[in-house]
Amino acid sequence: MSEGLRSVIAAAAVLAAGFTWQSVRAAAIPVNAADRLVAELRLAQMGALLLTLVAGAYIGFAVTHEAQPGVGFDIALAVGFFVAAATTIVREPRQALTVLALAFAAHAIADVAHRPGWVLAEDIAPRWYAIGCAVYDVYIGALCYLPILRRT
Repeated sequence: MSEGLRSVIAAAAVLAAGFTWQSVRAAAIPVNAADRLVAELRLAQMGALLLTLVAGAYIGFAVTHEAQPGVGFDIALAVGFFVAAATTIVREPRQALTVLALAFAAHAIADVAHRPGWVLAEDIAPRWYAIGCAVYDVYIGALCYLPILRRT
């Protein structure tokens, strides 16, 4: 196991653990409590940062594979995910968390689309990264939506 893989796994685990705690804590607060709104807002802000982080990694991959066809589309997608994350800052928390859950699902699809023969640049990222990132995106997206499910 390479140092890069160990570092990515450790960072992802720490961020996921903190985000899980934050999501479960927000979902446990009574719906009508003022603290619930604050907890959902903080969760949305952290989710937006995580979305920017996972999408921005593909900018780094594109820079290291600058001659490969399709890297411009990867950069455009990363910017699109940044814009989606930025728009959540001005939305009410329920809308922001819904947008983030959908954006993480879309990013998981983009991760899977890096397979050979698909739309996006193939082999731009290590296969373990693309698969791991897709699973991570689905998990974080579900955590974004958890407080919304517990609202009804």
